Amino acid sequence: MSKMRIISVQLPQGLINAMDQLVKRGVYPNRSEVIREAIRELLKKELYQLETEERSTPDYVLK
Repeated sequence: MSKMRIISVQLPQGLINAMDQLVKRGVYPNRSEVIREAIRELLKKELYQLETEERSTPDYVLK
């Protein structure tokens, strides 16, 4: 894996509490992994959507 970098993020207490519950239940080992997984999923979703929108639709297909 590439070298990790530290970034600072401000989150509402409710999100922090929810992340702590996932860690407490053993779903994730720590807050950082919760955030990394959430970002990976967001990027996959957003990039897929962008790629889908960029594909040209043939003229014979009605929108």
